[in-house]
Amino acid sequence: MSRDVLVLAAEPGEGEDELIAERWGAVQWVIFNRPRARNAMTWHMYERLVEVCEEVNADRSVKAMVLTGAGGRAFAAGTDIAQFRSFSTAEDALDYEARGNRVMRTVETVRVPTIAAIAGHCTGGGAALASCCDLRLAAPSARFGFPIARTLGNCLSMQNYVRLFSLLGPARTRDLLLTARLMDAREMAECGLVREVVPDEEALLPRAQALAERLAEHAPLTMQATREALLRIRDRLLPEGGDSDLVLRCYLSSDFHEGVEAFLEKRPPRWRGE
Repeated sequence: MSRDVLVLAAEPGEGEDELIAERWGAVQWVIFNRPRARNAMTWHMYERLVEVCEEVNADRSVKAMVLTGAGGRAFAAGTDIAQFRSFSTAEDALDYEARGNRVMRTVETVRVPTIAAIAGHCTGGGAALASCCDLRLAAPSARFGFPIARTLGNCLSMQNYVRLFSLLGPARTRDLLLTARLMDAREMAECGLVREVVPDEEALLPRAQALAERLAEHAPLTMQATREALLRIRDRLLPEGGDSDLVLRCYLSSDFHEGVEAFLEKRPPRWRGE
């Protein structure tokens, strides 16, 4: 793997794109590039990620894809919270979750196998994106979770609940969401969320490239059939009736608006349960 990838992901320059797409041989790299904001995802980044997946689907020379975050402090620390300030209607909430579901589904159904290379915080929307990938690698600094019960007061989409449930099981999913804690790299490995914790931070990206190159050598139709079969099995967990009532209950609440303002003002939220 070229050292240029390591430099790009560790020391992004001023004026770089928020999401960088780079090819290294048969491997497509996607680098979330807002290190000063812990790579919090903007609407533009989500849309660009969809575009990259569509480009990969159209380019048969791409054999695998790796997602990672710039700067070493975060994979992606959720969605940029400032964007929630404009939420005021039911359509705002439902459109946000529908948009997120489209992005996540695009990632997990992209034509090639995917790897999340996780260093630092991988939370909220970032944790959802990592959960969409086929395989995950972690640096010792990796931290994973959805701490929304103590930060924003919103909820996940039903698709993300099912995605997490299928990866972690019911007990650990309930514990992670209700306690709003973050799993460290060792726990992520112990529960099978990541396949490997690399020895140090510097080893993460070369290991991800090596694993992607290994996948690139395998039969593509076999991998596609396996990935699709497992998605079909998992999707049977989705209940009928959707989740709009849950989404609206949280996103239109006074608590959610309080959570957003408290987060941006860097103070504890004052929950009222309404």
